[in-house]
Amino acid sequence: MGFVNIRYATVDDAQYLLDIYSYYVKNTAISFEYNVPSLDEFRIRIENTLKKYPYLVLEENGIIKGYAYAGPFKTREAYKYSVENTIYLKRGENKKGYGRLLLEALENELFKTGFENANACIAYTEKEDEYLNNNSMQFHEHMGYRLVGTFHKCAYKFNRWYDMIWMEKLIGTHGDK
Repeated sequence: MGFVNIRYATVDDAQYLLDIYSYYVKNTAISFEYNVPSLDEFRIRIENTLKKYPYLVLEENGIIKGYAYAGPFKTREAYKYSVENTIYLKRGENKKGYGRLLLEALENELFKTGFENANACIAYTEKEDEYLNNNSMQFHEHMGYRLVGTFHKCAYKFNRWYDMIWMEKLIGTHGDK
């Protein structure tokens, strides 16, 4: 591994991040979007996220290898200390430690800003296929997340049904606020 830097994303990163994300939209059931968002839409997503939540980019030797961000778990006030997090690595860059570095950095940023629970919504299948394996679930388990719920056959992509699981990790102290 070369020189690795994790920093906050900017809207100027949008094209690079969209290039990473578009693979997952077009070729996998990891994202349940059918169409790749436009560059303008992706810029707006980054901008809106950064208003309240961390949005991180991992670079190795100046080349973006992945990104991770958090967003609202639910919009009601009582959920304000919980987030849903997301992580994407450039195709072919898994199993190199980037995911661990990114998720740990994201959780640290969340903790520093007062968030208590990190939740991950993950595509899942009982029978792995060319569009989906369960590596994301296994990665999150390895990172200390635990399964808290399954929605069966709730997403339809590539002419087949997929499940969605929720995993959580308590990252805060859960003291009085």
